[in-house]
Amino acid sequence: MKNNIVMTKQVREALANNKPVVAFESTIITYGLPYPQNLSTALEVEEIASKNGVTPATISVIDGKIMVGADKKLLKYIADPKNKSSIDKVSRHNFSCVLGESKSGVTTVAATMMVCDACGIKVFVTGGIGGVHRGGAKSFDISADLKEFEKSKVAVVSSGVKSILDIKLTLEYLETAGVAVIGYKCDELPAFYSRKSGHKITSRVDSIEKLATIVDINFNFSKSGLLIANPIPAKDEINSNKISMLVDEIISAADPDDIEGPKYTPYILGKLHEISAGKTLKANVALIKSNAELGSKLAFSLAGLNKK
Repeated sequence: MKNNIVMTKQVREALANNKPVVAFESTIITYGLPYPQNLSTALEVEEIASKNGVTPATISVIDGKIMVGADKKLLKYIADPKNKSSIDKVSRHNFSCVLGESKSGVTTVAATMMVCDACGIKVFVTGGIGGVHRGGAKSFDISADLKEFEKSKVAVVSSGVKSILDIKLTLEYLETAGVAVIGYKCDELPAFYSRKSGHKITSRVDSIEKLATIVDINFNFSKSGLLIANPIPAKDEINSNKISMLVDEIISAADPDDIEGPKYTPYILGKLHEISAGKTLKANVALIKSNAELGSKLAFSLAGLNKK
C-alpha cells in the first residue's frame, strides 16, 4: 500500500516532525451528504482542524493513488455529483482492486483506518461507524468497519453507531473483538442523530487530556484501535424513537435491491433526509463538525504527550 500513497506537503511534514494530524474519510463527501452541503462541510471540517493547530488529511483514491490530504480542487471533484458514477466506495475487500486497476474512489471508515495505520496517523474523524445491520443475527450483514478496529491502531472519533443499525449487536461485536469503546462526556453509546441509545458503555472520560492518555496507553500495548463516542450537540439531536420508526418504514417500503449490501446506508440516509424535510441532514452536518472539533483537540493533545 505504501508505494501507492501520495501525501500533501503539509501532511508529510507534519508527520515527519511529530506534529498533529487528523484524518477525514471521503465516502461521506461523495455518498453521505448531498451537494453542495457535502463540499461546504468538507471545507469546514478542514478549517476546524487548522484552527486547532492540526493538519487535516482527507483521504481518497485518485487513479490508483491514495491521496493523504486534499486541496480544494480535489474536494470539489469528489463532491461533484457528476463524478459519482466513476468514483467507487473503497473498503478493505476491494482496496487492492481499485488501486491495481488505477481507479478512483472514496474511503469508508475501514479503508480510512487502513490508510491511517499505514501512514502513522493516530486520529480519524467520521460521522458514525458502520455496524451490525438490523436482522444481522440471521443475515450476517456486518460492516467491515467493525473488523478493522482489530487490525488498525487508530482512534476513531464518531457519534457512535448509525441509528439505522442494530446498536446492541454492534456493541456486542466490539466487546467480543476486544475493542475499547470510550464515551466522551457520555455513559451511553450515542445513536448518531440522538445523544442516547439506551445502550450503556463502560468507559467514560470527561477531559481531552485524560482521553489522550488512554489512547496513548492503548497504542503502546494493544494492536487494536479505539472507538471514541462523541454525542451530537444537544441542540441538534433528533429523538431516537422517531428515527427508528422512520427507518422501519423506509425498510418495509424499499425494494430489496435498493438496500442490498453497500447500498443500504446511503439509501436509508437519503430517504431520511427527504422524509425529515432536511432535519437529519442538518443534524448530520452538526455532528460531523462536533467530531472534527474533538478529534482535532485529541490529535493535538496526543502529539504533546509524544514530545515529552
